[in-house]
Amino acid sequence: MKKDKKIDAVSTFLGNDANFDGTINFKGTIRLDGKVKGKIVSDGGTVIIGDKATIEAEIAVETVIIKGSVNGKIQAKDRIEAYPPARIVGELQAPTVIIDSGVVFNGNCSMETELIQGGKTT
Repeated sequence: MKKDKKIDAVSTFLGNDANFDGTINFKGTIRLDGKVKGKIVSDGGTVIIGDKATIEAEIAVETVIIKGSVNGKIQAKDRIEAYPPARIVGELQAPTVIIDSGVVFNGNCSMETELIQGGKTT
């Protein structure tokens, strides 16, 4: 049995009442509980999307954990995990995708090992 990857402590936090429009580029682990529109990118980072979050963005990171609402393309080098009450509309691309019972997902899912980020294959 594969042991779950340990998630580092949250180094950046965007609260419930926060709104962000633009590109978030981070290292480590970020937790988003507010509204984000734009791009979320990291080389090796983890994004946690809280259950109250509303995200309309392209996401390209190492690991994504979703409990909130996401509309957009999600690319993860390692894995994408979705847990209730998550609502996802868009495209998922990761070698490992976990969608728990109770999650609403409408879109496409590709479990490719190669990701395209910024026009380059990684």
